[in-house]
Amino acid sequence: MKILLSGLILFFSGQVFSQNCPDKNINYWQAFPAGGESDLSARHQQIVLKKKCPAIETVIQYKPGAGGGLMWAQMNALPGDGLNVVGINLPHMVFQPMEGQVQYKTEDITPVFWFHYTPDALVVAESSPIKTFQDYIKAVKAEPGKLTLGGSGLNSANHAAHERLNAIFGTQTTYIPYKGTGDMSIAVIGGHVSGAWSNTAFPVNNKGKVRALAVAMEKRHPLLPDAPTFRELGIDWVDGTYRGIGVPKSTPADVKKRLADLWRALNTDPEMKELGLKSGFELVNVGTEEMDAFMKDKTKLYTDGAKRLGLGVK
Repeated sequence: MKILLSGLILFFSGQVFSQNCPDKNINYWQAFPAGGESDLSARHQQIVLKKKCPAIETVIQYKPGAGGGLMWAQMNALPGDGLNVVGINLPHMVFQPMEGQVQYKTEDITPVFWFHYTPDALVVAESSPIKTFQDYIKAVKAEPGKLTLGGSGLNSANHAAHERLNAIFGTQTTYIPYKGTGDMSIAVIGGHVSGAWSNTAFPVNNKGKVRALAVAMEKRHPLLPDAPTFRELGIDWVDGTYRGIGVPKSTPADVKKRLADLWRALNTDPEMKELGLKSGFELVNVGTEEMDAFMKDKTKLYTDGAKRLGLGVK
């Protein structure tokens, strides 16, 4: 009886899932170069999507530039057929329009699902003489303006974290923007910058090459047990980068709902959970039903934060 029941559950869940599978290949557009965290998460989804929808392929396309702004400015020109989805990020898509150097507004982007969150992390190369967060603060204060910290894009979560820590401690460091985490990792590991602002996925995936000095989480990351949280260091800081998928504005409501349900099913798959944990991703599930409230809350949070930091305010 238990075997029969399990079989029926699998059968009906498979039927439900197949109803959300597209009938043609999906173009999954990435706003950052290959090799970064957005690309890694897309590769994870590509694997699980093939298992769930074996009749179609997920074709990952790249259009990097302007810290993601190039792709996001062009996404509404794509067909709204449910076969074109675009990787999107918060707080990038709130900060960038405030700067005024991109060709889109926050409200031009149509998010349909947010699938994970990567907490802020301050990192240095493993070979760096800076071994702890306390070492970092001493080094910054000893030679104001000398230390350089890389990050993914201008007016991004990494840029905001850089400005935020300087504001908290009254310190001066120079932020060096890169097209994506892939480019930034080469600079950090090669010693071209003093360190970087990134997310927990970066030190998790580069163990032995970089060291996390602090992470913006409520508790220490299980794969980074030696990295204290900012709260342990006396700073109330829990924040990072959200990643999700968006679609062109012309996409019908029922198609958006179907894509959101498909990505939710991917996110709840055991294999996806395992891949996310190994890569330092904290999975979240924000679909069409929760989207309006989530975006209203995050837009206000990041807009207020940008104003406090003087980031991109015109």
